[in-house]
Amino acid sequence: MPRLALSLFLFLLCSMVLPSISSAQDQGMATGALTSDRSHTGGAQTLEDILARQRGLAIDDSFRAGNTGNPEGAAALNAQLGTLGGVSDPELWRALRYGSADMRASAGGETAAVLVQDGGMRWLDFRAGPLRQYGGGLLLATLGVLALFFLLRGRIMIDGEKSGQTVTRFKAIERFGHWLLAGSFIVLGVTGILTLFGRVMIAPYLGKSTNAWLLVWGKWLHNSVAWAFILGLVMIFAMWVVHNVPNRSDLVWLRQFGGIIGKAHPPAKKFNAGQKMIFWSVVLFGSSISLTGISLLFPFEMPLFAASFDALNATGLPQMLGYGALPVELAPQEEMQLAQAWHAILAFVLMAIILAHIYIGSLGMEGAYDAMGSGEVDEAWARQHHSIWLEELKTPPQGETKAQTPAE
Repeated sequence: MPRLALSLFLFLLCSMVLPSISSAQDQGMATGALTSDRSHTGGAQTLEDILARQRGLAIDDSFRAGNTGNPEGAAALNAQLGTLGGVSDPELWRALRYGSADMRASAGGETAAVLVQDGGMRWLDFRAGPLRQYGGGLLLATLGVLALFFLLRGRIMIDGEKSGQTVTRFKAIERFGHWLLAGSFIVLGVTGILTLFGRVMIAPYLGKSTNAWLLVWGKWLHNSVAWAFILGLVMIFAMWVVHNVPNRSDLVWLRQFGGIIGKAHPPAKKFNAGQKMIFWSVVLFGSSISLTGISLLFPFEMPLFAASFDALNATGLPQMLGYGALPVELAPQEEMQLAQAWHAILAFVLMAIILAHIYIGSLGMEGAYDAMGSGEVDEAWARQHHSIWLEELKTPPQGETKAQTPAE
């Protein structure tokens, strides 16, 4: 996906989900941050500071971030505490927390030098709270709406009798690309849900060892099957993009709700407007999910957010909306936390879309599964749902005549 489009996606994440994200080196300063009278504590934090942090309010942390000792005021080596160089243990840990300590790591690279990263708690709270709550709620709500729709509308049947004549809807290579993408997405969705909900839905009932076993194998499956998903995504894009360019017939299809509501059957080419929306959702969301997934597999080789935030800052959009400049110096841990959050958000949205696609392609419409099952559909079904495509298929190219079969 183009960098600008990805940047806009990432900015949406920051504006809706993680507006308080900051780099590991952030000093905790924020516009309008809560300040307290600390004169009676000698400059130390107060109960008001602690309660404000518990409520998630921004506070002015500069009184702590900068209080990391003063080597200039160190006692002599022969005096008490002189060997500490003017820095106490609490001051050292404050320096580690706010990223100002002089750290060197003999192994492990840049990430090994980050011992305390406050952003990890924000990510953990988001993952255990809103992500589980709204993501799981979206899937349950989608299933509920589809069940209600089926009860009210019933199955969309073929009008009249089947013709007994079939036409080829999808070739073998098209069906292979579709099922490669669909099968891998189901595996990725199930293993991703197990990773997110295993601690609260599996461990309490089946035990921690069972949950751990599922997570270990689920992680291996998720990382391995991801490449099949990417291959399937490339295949369906290359084969079907030309058929998913919007045209005027899509407006008619949308005005008549695709014939799903009522008895009208609007004309459509190989893909109708609803299928085109699903196609572009899969391509755009799937591409972003794939990019963030690769970034999670190779976080040090392919960080996405710092460069994307830099591009967004150049547009002036975050500043115009009152968020200020987005951080462009992110620790590897922060890159992974942002990537995992965005990866999961888009995955939940795409899973909800695919649930609707599975419903209409199986239980919701008679004859729809044949298109991706055998690849052959009855002409009555094709005329009802894709009349323009059927006419184009049955009309021979100019200058040619349609060959007669013995049955004709």
